[in-house]
Amino acid sequence: MNDITIYHNPNCGTSRNTLAMIRNSGVEPTIIYYLDTPPTKDVLVKLIADMKITERALLRKNVEPYEQLNLEQDNYTNDQLIDFMLQYPILINRPIVVTPLGVKLCRPSEVVLDILPNRQQSDFIKEDGEVVIDKQGK
Repeated sequence: MNDITIYHNPNCGTSRNTLAMIRNSGVEPTIIYYLDTPPTKDVLVKLIADMKITERALLRKNVEPYEQLNLEQDNYTNDQLIDFMLQYPILINRPIVVTPLGVKLCRPSEVVLDILPNRQQSDFIKEDGEVVIDKQGK
């Protein structure tokens, strides 16, 4: 039974590394390509609550809608920020991973290790060559 979900953007190296670490734990997660299939408002609100972060903390800042909408201004309500993320899913920072052990925004990607139920099955090296898990499992 699959009980891990990743909100994934395959064009993002952090998201690809996170997905690879989930798979390296022996699990094929449910993959939600959130740019194509954004979460509903209720789901997004629950994800934010479960991650114990603010709406603003989930905003991706280095994308065009952030600047166009002047989201750096602190005059938007949390509800407005959520509406912007739903209207422009690229504003949702990623990857978000949901497991039985918790929900996390996995930046950096190795944050996912804190919520994976299974250990890594082998060594793991990120796309950029950084060793996350060595051959001794450390």
